[in-house]
Amino acid sequence: MSNTLRFAKFHVLGNDYLVVDPTRTVFEPAPPLIQALCDRRLGIGSDGLLLGPLEVPGHPGAFGLRIFNPDGSEAETSGDGLRIFARYLFEASHAHGTECQIHTLGGLSAARFLAPDGSLVQVDMGVPSFKAGDIPFTGIASQLEVLETPLFLPTGPVTITALSLGNPHCVVFPGEVSQANACRLGPKIERHPEFPERVNVLLVEVVDRRRLRIEIWERGAGYTPASGSSCAAAAACRRLNLVEDRVTVQMPGGTLDIEFAPEGHILMSGPVQPVFEGQLHDDWKP
Repeated sequence: MSNTLRFAKFHVLGNDYLVVDPTRTVFEPAPPLIQALCDRRLGIGSDGLLLGPLEVPGHPGAFGLRIFNPDGSEAETSGDGLRIFARYLFEASHAHGTECQIHTLGGLSAARFLAPDGSLVQVDMGVPSFKAGDIPFTGIASQLEVLETPLFLPTGPVTITALSLGNPHCVVFPGEVSQANACRLGPKIERHPEFPERVNVLLVEVVDRRRLRIEIWERGAGYTPASGSSCAAAAACRRLNLVEDRVTVQMPGGTLDIEFAPEGHILMSGPVQPVFEGQLHDDWKP
């Protein structure tokens, strides 16, 4: 195993991640190092870092994955991260066949390869929970669902629907769905004290019952042109009976297809694009 840090880079609709494989290179995921690697001027540049495959006690055959935001914090799960990691497993010959199981802090997820070359991946994002205690959200009693609930900001109240898909999401229907509005509202909501673990923020426009348009402010990453958080936007709209069981989510980076399975699971499908593989120069310092 090499002591030189080797990595692969992938993107999904412009949301890019580094993949570091601990079976092939030595890596200790200290937050300052992750921040430096994700820096687009002084490092490699990315929206986050994926560390795996790792062993998963109690889940033989599953591939363990740790997900890090570009600020160095660790995320419970990521829809885009799961799809990218699944394609990496395919490319690196870790995974064989048409499906694999990936374990994160958010639990176990199934990934399915919809194209023979691994370029199109579907991930089971699980069953959403709107209960305040699961998100967590402290603005109402923990057993209640956060559906069309007021959230008070310094600039005035907004109406939110919040949910957990293994990580916290907040959906807003602000009227103006734009990058500028995402950058205005996103930081205020992400770090609102009633979201003690911070939250992903999704600004949503319902175009029709089969199509949404969204802008995204990601916890620990900031504004992003595309994200698997689109699942949360679709789940909120489905819970409020605004869309059908199949919906296309349009983001600045592209579109994803979301399907609501009969048992309540959310299936997200979209492309994954390799960018390059490389290694850090021995003289590079964070």
